[in-house]
Amino acid sequence: MQSEPTSPDRPASAAGGAIASPQPETGFRRVLRSFREWWGHDVTGTVDQIAVIEKRRSECQLSARYLLMVSMSAGIAILGLLLSSPAVVIGAMLLSPLMDPIMGVGFALATGDFKWLRQSAKSLAIGTLFAIVFCALIVMFSPLQTVTSEIAARTRPNLFDLAVAFFSAVAGAYAMIRGREGTIVGVAIATALMPPLAVVGFGLATLNGTVFWGSLFLFVTNLTAIALTATAMARIYGFSTSLSEKQTQWQAILIFAAFVALAIPLFLSLRQIVWESQATRQANSVVEDVFNGRATVSQLEPSFEAETMQVAATVLTPEIIGDAETRAANLLTRRLGRPVDVSITQLRVGTSAQAREEAQLAAARRQEAEAAAQAQNIAEELSLLAGVPIEEVTVDRERRRALVTARPLDGATMAAYAELERRIDATKPEWDIRLTPPLRALPPITFEQVEGEGDAPATWELSAQGRNAVELAAWAQSRVGIPITISGPSDAVAAARNAFTFYNLAIAAEERGSGYGPVNVTWASGEGE
Repeated sequence: MQSEPTSPDRPASAAGGAIASPQPETGFRRVLRSFREWWGHDVTGTVDQIAVIEKRRSECQLSARYLLMVSMSAGIAILGLLLSSPAVVIGAMLLSPLMDPIMGVGFALATGDFKWLRQSAKSLAIGTLFAIVFCALIVMFSPLQTVTSEIAARTRPNLFDLAVAFFSAVAGAYAMIRGREGTIVGVAIATALMPPLAVVGFGLATLNGTVFWGSLFLFVTNLTAIALTATAMARIYGFSTSLSEKQTQWQAILIFAAFVALAIPLFLSLRQIVWESQATRQANSVVEDVFNGRATVSQLEPSFEAETMQVAATVLTPEIIGDAETRAANLLTRRLGRPVDVSITQLRVGTSAQAREEAQLAAARRQEAEAAAQAQNIAEELSLLAGVPIEEVTVDRERRRALVTARPLDGATMAAYAELERRIDATKPEWDIRLTPPLRALPPITFEQVEGEGDAPATWELSAQGRNAVELAAWAQSRVGIPITISGPSDAVAAARNAFTFYNLAIAAEERGSGYGPVNVTWASGEGE
């Protein structure tokens, strides 16, 4: 018997031609579909891909300006490293243009534009080699060629450095895609591309293989993490690509493999750093135990370079113990499971009570000297950072507060000054660092419309950029001390004024029309426009 033909509107089941009922959509699939629709329409659909690509492409070109900024950044970086000055090194981070070609490599990989990829890679390679050679020449002619703490800090990359590079790259790629260019200031400081290259140049000039290869690995870590993360972000945001589906799959596999390849040696390095820190604490505890807790360890310097760990200690003790070094070495060897040589310099200070008193006095004097040195170091850093003589930096050691008024720098925005204060303040958590910026224009406060749930009407709220603008204006007013004025549509002005109440700021307002729109923020004095 001939079966009835199946209608295209009625799919037949495999058995007996029964009509298959459609599978109900599960809650997870419904949420996933809604997320895809939201991401495709409200997120990736609002990105002007052509404008982003053209801007990124134009900033990857090899030019005289690019090489000039590379050389200036490299020169500042190597001088800051030789002087062991974090403030000078931060300045080099801000000037470095290497972020642009690295991001260009990432976006070119995502879009499959190999001409752009070659252009970006060429600019990056020439800029990198130029920076290394330039720094090496400065070091060769410099009377200072010692490994400072700033140089040593960039010779042992670990897993945390990879994490910093990854999160910074996410922030940088997002800022470039969404047009939040002000974020790049913080990203440039966080990733620190130029200082590792300067240390590579130092290692080349001094023929120090440990410094050379360690800092080169740090730079490669940052470069790879930024480029590949930018590639992933561009693909997530739906940038059109000429790659096939199979090529896209291979691209994802290679990105994952690259991160794994970087993570393994960086994890081993981090584990070694943690072990050395624990071994140092164990050594200090063992030396105290050898003297039955009656002595004070004045100084302890471990060395892990040789196969046998070396520990040199200076102790203040009321009684000289002849076999202290042997006992400490044997005890520490058992605890660490590794051969250890211990050298102890014993300084006799009288009875136990006298030892404690003298140790306390020595500790107090040492703390006072360290506090004075720290205050001097902060004053020097702030003077370099603000571009003023050290005499113009006010340091209050008792209250742990440092104040400085920065000189105007060409091209520096108010956000750049705020970021610089935040960075220097973060390195001195026990101090209150305040940098008074010159008057600069303040960004407008923007709003975005938020769809209501169900039948609720849409509402207007401060955008992320608007919240940052309010925070920046409040910070600037608290530092400068000049009132600010906001102007714009009445509803937007009221919302902005309400946002400023969180910072206890009284501001003047000028309403122009009704509704919502950008709110301009200006200084009441009319300066800084």
